[in-house]
Parts: sequence; C-alpha cells; structure tokens
Amino acid sequence: MKKDLHPKNYRPVVFQDLNNGTTVLTRSTVVTDDTIKLDGTEYPLVKVHISSTSHPFFTGEERIIDIEGRVDKFKARAAAGEAAKEQRAAAAIKQAKRAAAKAEKAADTVAPKTDTKTEK
Repeated sequence: MKKDLHPKNYRPVVFQDLNNGTTVLTRSTVVTDDTIKLDGTEYPLVKVHISSTSHPFFTGEERIIDIEGRVDKFKARAAAGEAAKEQRAAAAIKQAKRAAAKAEKAADTVAPKTDTKTEK
C-alpha cells in the first residue's frame, strides 16, 4: 500500500444547504473562512446551493432552483429568438409581395401593344 496517499488535514466541517437551511456535520479537507456554532462548538462552514435534502431527485418534488437567473435568461433569449423569427417571416412575405407586384407591373409595361389600325 502507498504511504502518505491520503491527506492528513481531515477535520469536522458543517455543510449548510442554502435552500432549506439544513446542516450536515461531516469530516472534510475543504478550506473555508466561514464558521458556524453547532451544539456549542465552532466549526468551519461550507454553504451549498443544493443537497440531498433539497434536490428534486431525493425529495420527489419538482421545482426550479435558480440562484443565478439562468432559467430567466434562457426564457428571455428564447422569446427574443421567436420574435426575431416571426419578424423575419413577416419581412420575407412583405418582400415577396413587393417583388410580385413589381414583376406584374413590369410585365404590363414590357408587353407590346398591338395597333388596331391597319395601313392601306
């Protein structure tokens, strides 16, 4: 077995879920500046956005946990893309109508008019 493979700085650390406030005391080597007093003892504190107590897979609840607004940004981009797509389609229809009208007008002016008078 290899010697000195595992780190020596394991210590008790508290992980706190920011969604529901649950805390888990475990051993870890994580480095943090925050501390929390738990059962009269002060421990290093690591704040997490999601844990097994708030994750939909473990809780059975389906909810969106969006800390950084990613879902809202995605929905805004999707709406803007859809609006741009509709605008391009409307412009293409308008342009096709103009081209058809222009072609029709050109066909009327280019066609030679026949003279009904005959020379004798």
